[in-house]
Amino acid sequence: MRRGVGEAALAMVLGLAAAARADVYSYRDRQGVLHYTNVPAVAGPLLVIKERPLPPASPMLVPGRRWLPELMSRPLPRADATVYDGLIRAIAERYGVEYALVKAVIKAESDFDRTAVSRKGALGLMQLMPQTAAFHQVRNVFLPRDNIEGGCRHLRMLLDRYGGNLPLVIAAYNAGTQRVEDAGGVPPIAETREYLARVLRYRAAYLGAGPGILAASR
Repeated sequence: MRRGVGEAALAMVLGLAAAARADVYSYRDRQGVLHYTNVPAVAGPLLVIKERPLPPASPMLVPGRRWLPELMSRPLPRADATVYDGLIRAIAERYGVEYALVKAVIKAESDFDRTAVSRKGALGLMQLMPQTAAFHQVRNVFLPRDNIEGGCRHLRMLLDRYGGNLPLVIAAYNAGTQRVEDAGGVPPIAETREYLARVLRYRAAYLGAGPGILAASR
């Protein structure tokens, strides 16, 4: 698109050009009228504004603290226990992690609340701590796909670290690898041992998937 304007309107043109982020050229026609254009279609135009490239967008890891409380205060319907089954199956299969284990961890961690935030700062369905989410390159911890992706990556890493030993994997997911290795097994922490028992119970229910699964998973 080409525009011809008088010198008096230069400021307006420059403002529009800055908003549109495009190069701007000027030239005079045979009658001496000064023109401005973003298309150098005439011979000898003078470049007066050079567009600067936009910086790359930074990935969003977690929402800012200012609007997080407002987001969390919005009423949301309680998620059905099967609402994320398709995502869980697809992502767990991709990482070679058992579907029932991933779903059991989600049940124990957030009870399928995608906006869950713990007192310690764990976030989303699989309650990823910010440093864990960053390590696994999770862009949006409250987006179910991103959160489950990060959680499955973390479980895969723990399964490899402990040779598939589920009690150690689950304990490390809750308490961290350092505490598990310092204790030489499941650490003697009441919260971690209760968490381990719950995840194993939920996993058994999801593996069975029988009529009593809802009662067993409460």
